[in-house]
Order: sequence, then C-alpha cells, then structure tokens
Amino acid sequence: MVDLSIPDNSELDRGRPIFIEALWHWIGAPIVRSTMLPFSRLKVTVLRCFGARIGKGAYLKPGIRVKFPWALEIGDHCWIGESVWIDNLAPVLIGSHVCISQGAYLCTGNHDWSSHNMKLFRRPILIGDQSWVGAMTTVCPGVEVGEGAVLTAGSIAARSLEPWTIHAGNPAIAVKARRIRTAEKEIYAHTC
Repeated sequence: MVDLSIPDNSELDRGRPIFIEALWHWIGAPIVRSTMLPFSRLKVTVLRCFGARIGKGAYLKPGIRVKFPWALEIGDHCWIGESVWIDNLAPVLIGSHVCISQGAYLCTGNHDWSSHNMKLFRRPILIGDQSWVGAMTTVCPGVEVGEGAVLTAGSIAARSLEPWTIHAGNPAIAVKARRIRTAEKEIYAHTC
C-alpha cells in the first residue's frame, strides 16, 4: 500500500544553506528565468555568482530554469535554448560545444515507485562534448549522453546514449551514426 503521509527524502542534499537557496529563488532564479532580460552574459554572471561553473562563450536564452546552480557545470561555447529546465537535485555536467534545445528537461531526481513511500533518488546527468539534446526532450536521472550523440526532438533518454550516434523515440534508441560535414568532405564521426 502506498503511503505518502511520510515521504522519504533522505537522499535529498540541497547543497547550500537555506538562506543561499532562498537568495537564489528570490533574486537569482528570476533573473536567469526572465524573458524580459534576454542578456546571456547577465544570466551567466548570476549563475556564476551562485556557484555554477560556466565556460567561455556560453549562450543562454531566456526562460531557463535551474534548480541548484551550484550543481551545474557548462563547458565552453554551449547553447542553452529557451525554456530549458535543468532540474538538478544532483550534478548536471555539460561538456563543451553542446546544444541543449528549447524546452528540454534534464531531470536528476525521481521516486522509487516500488517503495511504499515513493523514496526519492538522485542521479547525475553527464552530457558529452559536441552533443545535441533536441527540442522538447527529456533526459532522465543517471543518463550519460555520449560525446557527439544526438537526442532527436521529443525523445526521452531513459538510458545512456552511445557516442556519435543519433537516438530517437520513447524510450530513445540508436537509429544511425552521426555524420559531420566539413567544407571539404563528409565524414563519419563514428561508425556503429
């Protein structure tokens, strides 16, 4: 029998004192989330002030939601699209030259549905260099998006994604190798 009167959130670690979290929710998060302040550099600066590690050349669009900036790392030259939700109860590590498209949801926490009180669990998400998480996708707790991998629009990554491979569907499966075109020729970045 499920009993939610006494939830088990024993695995929750907020990572900062409550007053820092309150400052984030009252001041920092509204600036980062704002669609009225479209300035990427301002968003990057505010996130860094609250402990996010963000590389050079990162471009953050309006409407981004971040639960805990101190559990976020973004590499160099990344694009984070409108309305991306980084629900990071555990660390989210995004490599360099990564595109996270609009409306993507990165979820590091979930509940054990076999537990009588829906025990919370947390798992980090790792997104490898040169990968692309498409629009309106979901990346589930504990998933590693391999280097150069693509998660196509609307897909759900419930398991880790192979490097240099395009993944699609719910749950996402590998559909083909990712090809990279250069000015001179087309190459396969990886063969399946």
